Amino acid sequence: MQKTWLITGCSSGFGREIALAALAAGDQVLAGARKPGVLAELRGGNLETAALDVTEPGAAERAVAAAIDTFGRLDVVVNNAGFAIVGAVEETTEDELRHTMEVMFFGAAAVTKAAVPILREQGHGTIVQISSMGGQLAFAGVGAYCAAKFALEGYSEALAAELEPHGVRVLIVEPGAFRTGLNGGRMIVSAPLDAYRDTAGATRANLVNDDGVQPGDPARAARIIVDLVHSDDAPLRLPLGRDAVDALRAHQSRLAADLAEWEHVSVATSY
Repeated sequence: MQKTWLITGCSSGFGREIALAALAAGDQVLAGARKPGVLAELRGGNLETAALDVTEPGAAERAVAAAIDTFGRLDVVVNNAGFAIVGAVEETTEDELRHTMEVMFFGAAAVTKAAVPILREQGHGTIVQISSMGGQLAFAGVGAYCAAKFALEGYSEALAAELEPHGVRVLIVEPGAFRTGLNGGRMIVSAPLDAYRDTAGATRANLVNDDGVQPGDPARAARIIVDLVHSDDAPLRLPLGRDAVDALRAHQSRLAADLAEWEHVSVATSY
């Protein structure tokens, strides 16, 4: 069945590729971007664009209304708007941290809340949250980015439990390293301190050096996401990329080992 999508952050990367994959599947797309002119060549037929800054009050509600006004329905919401930021916790300014949370957590929450009543009342739909393997694990230099993704995943896991009785699904997508341009010129780089040269500094260098040569193909990832939205079965969390699968498996093993090792202490708290 043809579906209507609202996708944020469509100017590049996963947002653009998901929009193209949905169109290739015969679906309808309202593609949101802060500067929708970059999507001009895609407009027409089953795709319309909308100016959408997820941090602007009322923008989410206007985008949801635009999707329904344009196509008469809404079936799928994809929260993709975001950016990369690298810096040690001490290096990251309060403004940088707040901006990260505003876009990647509060912005996604605003779009989600604007769409939920419609999906719930019609008894079907899918909310796709573009997270990261950094939504379950973190390492030096990506504290702000992972904080936003951790928050989004906790929010979305609760949302999934709340919406399941109403026929609405939540899909949390956790990519590893993909060639989306995320680590390019638009990446926020906090002012470095020499104390973190070998930790956050190494991460900063790796992110810059790896840009454009990451193993993940965003077009392939987008087709998988569209196929799962059209399927009757999908997981709550979907890691994408061998690096994501391996890193998450190793992280979960460490968590399980710590839980087992310290269980005797953890349970010694009862009256």
